[in-house]
Amino acid sequence: MVIPAAGGQPRHLTRTLDRPVSSPSWAADGSSLFFTIVDDRAVHVGKVPAAGGDVQRLVEGRRVVTNLSPGPDGSFAALASTATELPEVHAIEGGKLRKLSRQNDEWMNGVSLGTTEDFTSTSKDGTIVNSLVVKPAAFDPSRRYPLLLRIHGGPNGQDQHSFNYEREVFAANGYIVLAVNYRGSNGRGNAYQKAIFADWGGKEVVDLLGAMDAIQKQPWVDSARLGIGGWSYGGISTNYTIAQDTRFKAAISGAGSSNQITMYGSDMYINQYETELGPPWKNPDVWLKVSYPFFKADRIKTPTLFMVGQNDFNVPLAGSEQMYQALRRLGVD
Repeated sequence: MVIPAAGGQPRHLTRTLDRPVSSPSWAADGSSLFFTIVDDRAVHVGKVPAAGGDVQRLVEGRRVVTNLSPGPDGSFAALASTATELPEVHAIEGGKLRKLSRQNDEWMNGVSLGTTEDFTSTSKDGTIVNSLVVKPAAFDPSRRYPLLLRIHGGPNGQDQHSFNYEREVFAANGYIVLAVNYRGSNGRGNAYQKAIFADWGGKEVVDLLGAMDAIQKQPWVDSARLGIGGWSYGGISTNYTIAQDTRFKAAISGAGSSNQITMYGSDMYINQYETELGPPWKNPDVWLKVSYPFFKADRIKTPTLFMVGQNDFNVPLAGSEQMYQALRRLGVD
């Protein structure tokens, strides 16, 4: 939005772009604005005239460009990364990137990285879901590999084409990693992101399991050795998923929660809770619905490691302790 400094009516410059933008910067001559665009597993650079008009994409591709910084001469610098390139400073010149820093070159020359590929599945309700698959560096399609479903947090984040240390560590140890941008994720437009509003643990699980069903059809996936895990909303989604499906041999739930009623007043999301779910005393049925992994813990058969920081104010310790105690009481490792 552009608003006159003296006040007045805002003008919406990116109304036709159904993607979130950030880091807006003025061109040196004030004629246009530059910004980054989150779009389906990548982050691009865009431009729009300050007077209004079409959005132009300047830098695209399977990469992530962030920290857009204007120079005094009309040029721009930014950090750019791909799945096999750590973030480095680049100049943006004529819609192309020119690498300026080489901080990580020496380290990168000494390691073997996995192969990151796009993967698309169709959920049982017909929703198209886009993911990333990371394979070990010495991947052999004639072998069968254990697979880890790693779930991003937010839920309004996205797994994207930038260097990801965790995925690389798992791939280096012989695992295939599946990273799913389930409904609620960023980069697929407003409707996709809002699809789980006040309805947690439903469509996300449908999408996660739909992606698993699709990838398990690949001959190089060992369906007898499947793991699942994530942090924050990824931990919450792990709990949702193992409460519905028993295919996973082990789970890691990091900084999660399931008895959501107990999070009210103990974490920092009061405004979100009341806007989305309503106060617990007004909508107890909704709160119980989104708390089903705790109240249906007897359906969980997956051995699960619960991990959390003792002083985590964001997703407090109690959320993991409750699930740990529930599974311990039920005799699940």
